[in-house]
Amino acid sequence: MKQRLHLIPYQVNAVVEVVSEVPKGIELISAPKIWEKSKGKGITVAILDTGCDFTHPDLSERVIGGRNFTDDDNGNPDVYTDYNGHGTHVAGTIAATQNNNGVIGVAPEASLLILKVLDKNGSGQYEWIINGINYAVEQKVDIISMSLGGSEDVSELHQAIQNAVDNQILVVCAAGNEGDGQDSSDEFSFPGSYNEVISVGAINLERGSSEFSNSNNEVDLVAPGEEILSTYLNGSYAKLTGTSMATPHISGALALIKDIANKNFERNLTEPELYAQLIKRTVPLGNSPKLEGNGLLFLTVDDYLSDVLNDKLSGQVLKI
Repeated sequence: MKQRLHLIPYQVNAVVEVVSEVPKGIELISAPKIWEKSKGKGITVAILDTGCDFTHPDLSERVIGGRNFTDDDNGNPDVYTDYNGHGTHVAGTIAATQNNNGVIGVAPEASLLILKVLDKNGSGQYEWIINGINYAVEQKVDIISMSLGGSEDVSELHQAIQNAVDNQILVVCAAGNEGDGQDSSDEFSFPGSYNEVISVGAINLERGSSEFSNSNNEVDLVAPGEEILSTYLNGSYAKLTGTSMATPHISGALALIKDIANKNFERNLTEPELYAQLIKRTVPLGNSPKLEGNGLLFLTVDDYLSDVLNDKLSGQVLKI
């Protein structure tokens, strides 16, 4: 278990001190249009990453606790500070609250449990990841978000994920950034390639498939993953690129979907039922399923399909 698992490679496009906007990726999946129904209140997302800058003004109200599983800070379990920036960026996409004129996340009232399983260099032992998953299960979280990956299929990691899913927890993982833009080749990263997880590929802000996004038959759907604006270290903001940035769009969306679906059905839906609720909110972009799975997450897909039908009846063609 001494093998190491790493952050999926990502690119920092820019770091800025102050912003005041709804990030384009949040708009692209149509999240603001359903905030009147839910902002994720009462849903807890466990983020397994490099920690979090929990003092960031857009995150301080969302973080409900955390735990450090790495050897940073001499392995102190109570210090889950982010020295890398990746985990803070992921957290903002999921649930930033736009305090002090900052950015807003997909589910701005969701609760965040920060589980630091990767160190300041973005590297972690498989044991740390497994312990983080098991801890999330013990804490009865609703969603686990993992923007990390490695080339090795480790059975203990797979078993931990299977246990989480058996406990009705939605597990969302980045598909990986080893892609070549071709659907004729397969690139596998774990845990993103396990059938039990929701594997997320990336597109750009013009809805084009990201060349770096892994293609394989386990990709479930895609979300924005290029030049994604979110929270960063020391109260700043940054634009980052990678399937790591696409993943939290889905994790945040599932917080909204779970809250809305449980209210509509007047019961707690199972993990497979919630997965179905997610996939019904996708639209195809015309790429191979190995690149985009079921398509782009679009939270108001019913409105979109209604518009398509109306435009077809009027002799027009509507393209998303």
